[in-house]
Amino acid sequence: MSKLHALLLAMVLIVSACTPVYDNTDEVVRETTEEDNGQSAIIPNYNVTDDNYRMILTEGSSKISAARGVTTNQMGNRLDIAEFEGGLQRHSKEFFSTEDYYFQPGQYLDDSTIYSWLGRYEEATITDEETTDPGNPEGLNPALDEESASEEEFRENPRYISNIVEQDYLVRKDDDVVEVSGMTIGISMRSAYEFESEGRNYSEDIPTSESLSRGQEYADTILKRIREREELQDIPVVFAIYEEEDDNSETPGNFLSKGYAEGSDNSVGGWDEINEDYVLFPSSQAEEEHFDDSEIFSDFRTEVSDYFPNFVGMIANGFYVDDELQDVKIDIPIQFDSQTEVTGFTQYIYSLVNEMFEDHYSIEVKINSMDQQESLIVKKPGQEEPFIHIYE
Repeated sequence: MSKLHALLLAMVLIVSACTPVYDNTDEVVRETTEEDNGQSAIIPNYNVTDDNYRMILTEGSSKISAARGVTTNQMGNRLDIAEFEGGLQRHSKEFFSTEDYYFQPGQYLDDSTIYSWLGRYEEATITDEETTDPGNPEGLNPALDEESASEEEFRENPRYISNIVEQDYLVRKDDDVVEVSGMTIGISMRSAYEFESEGRNYSEDIPTSESLSRGQEYADTILKRIREREELQDIPVVFAIYEEEDDNSETPGNFLSKGYAEGSDNSVGGWDEINEDYVLFPSSQAEEEHFDDSEIFSDFRTEVSDYFPNFVGMIANGFYVDDELQDVKIDIPIQFDSQTEVTGFTQYIYSLVNEMFEDHYSIEVKINSMDQQESLIVKKPGQEEPFIHIYE
């Protein structure tokens, strides 16, 4: 009965929470190049934080990418998926401010276009007098007949690029019209290429330097193709090159470089190195490269185990920019026997977060039982007291 009451209450809260949204939005028209084909859209008047983009909505929901589903099909690590798409927005802020620009998922590069570009280059061939194989002249990966290729040929011609993501940035014009005034293209590169030859499975590591140089070449090619569309000939385009981690990695990969093309440019200039890294705690990398932070986390683990000796385990992901810790996310899985145990343990972790961690980076602690999240603790840089929530 209590579960039914909670469900009914949740439904009431959802309805009441959703109702004001339509009172706090502006209806605009998204400009198109076709006559009388403006698409009605909604812009929320309020943002979650000043650091986030307001999204273009359609009938109360966010617009869907024209290449929806490509990312999940092309990238095997869910952490890579989240970082690749979220990190693109983070790097776009340098060029498209959250105050002046609105965000929407890419609407110009559809899934068939992306899949074509991610394929291997294939020349058109005439198979007989009446039949022509169109091949794939748009493919960015090196040409190779994979059905007959040897192991050595696979290693010499790996599929370097695995994914392309488009993000659109719009500004509001007169007469309640918004139009695309900027674009970001993410290029995801494999760190290792898996292939099969003569019935055996192999893997070829791809050096970061090679991924970077090829990614920059791909960027110029993609920019030229974007410029072929009349509506995209004069908008600035940001490119960011990302290097994936292994499919089973407990940390995501990282961005390597970003470049910018003005509205009239047909090549990408001003490539800047991106020095970002995700580090797993505990790990040998953490001990070797970030010893002080590793010691803090080790002491934190010790304090947790002293309170709850039979806890299952604990890991953390630290995000570094220019070798400075910006954010750490900690997951603590524990089996509880009662709600009072959850409350007491959460209060204890709350005190440890206050006492042990420095205040110049963000901290997020998720406390989970075997089948659900039990509580959440979040502390932002410079914040005196963390936010705490215990789920009931």
